[in-house]
Amino acid sequence: MIARIAPFFSRAADSDLWHSFKRSPGAIIAAAVTLVILLGALFAPLIAPHNPFDLASVSIMDANTPPAWEEGGSPSFLLGTDDQGRDILSAVMYGSRVSLLVGFASVLFSMVLGVTLGLVSGYAGGRIDSFIMRIADVQLSFPAILVALLIDGVARGLLPRDMHDQLALYVLIFAIGISGWVQYARTVRGSTLVERNKEYVQAARLIGIGPITILRRHILPNVMGPVLVIATIHLAIAIITEATLSFLGVGLPPTAPSLGTLIRIGNSYLFSGMWWISIFPGIALVALVLSVNLLGDWLRDALNPKLR
Repeated sequence: MIARIAPFFSRAADSDLWHSFKRSPGAIIAAAVTLVILLGALFAPLIAPHNPFDLASVSIMDANTPPAWEEGGSPSFLLGTDDQGRDILSAVMYGSRVSLLVGFASVLFSMVLGVTLGLVSGYAGGRIDSFIMRIADVQLSFPAILVALLIDGVARGLLPRDMHDQLALYVLIFAIGISGWVQYARTVRGSTLVERNKEYVQAARLIGIGPITILRRHILPNVMGPVLVIATIHLAIAIITEATLSFLGVGLPPTAPSLGTLIRIGNSYLFSGMWWISIFPGIALVALVLSVNLLGDWLRDALNPKLR
């Protein structure tokens, strides 16, 4: 097993992408911040000081405790507590898990749907191409947040009321994912239109290889570079969209709060002197989105041969 993995890491260390990463201080800092937040969210049950969702460990007597360095603060609650006595630091760690889960899942959904439709549209052409692209054009005329709000509202109207909280996560992932597939489809379609006329694709057709196999084995690997860049940038947009929906009260329920839900809860107390309830989740959200955006910008430049 180690013998198989070692050559992979050896090739990665010698790649142009790795050398570009080492020469970019901004990308290194962004990657470090992203990694810290990702590890903190992933191992929150192990490293978080408290479990903010365990009612047995949450005391209302600890509510609205300021950060440890302020008067009245407690070393047990480094960043203070909210109105229910939940530790803010622990809530940020657990909330980051939800935000990252929604972000990654919605981006994966958008990418699979968009890449599939882009490949079919670019390779088939004709009426199929026109039909898919007209749907994309119609969706582009609406802001992504509006599409997500519309889908979330329709789902809430169709689903039974007692199932809203249970299915809120899946509805949110679908709403954000369906609003972002167009960028992938248009990019992949343009690349597929170029690749389908090249000699290696024509040779594959002549020897009898089917369209699905050609798309999967030959065209798809050659169009994935721009897709990875879009996915990285789209991750930050998906996290912001989730936070916006949760802030508006149409995202996840307070029983499973994301960073957006924590900011919305703290917003009610922002002008009452309890600034920490909203500020620290906001800082975590800004740091996460900014670092992911910086990584996306670096990846876009690193994969662009004109900028090498």
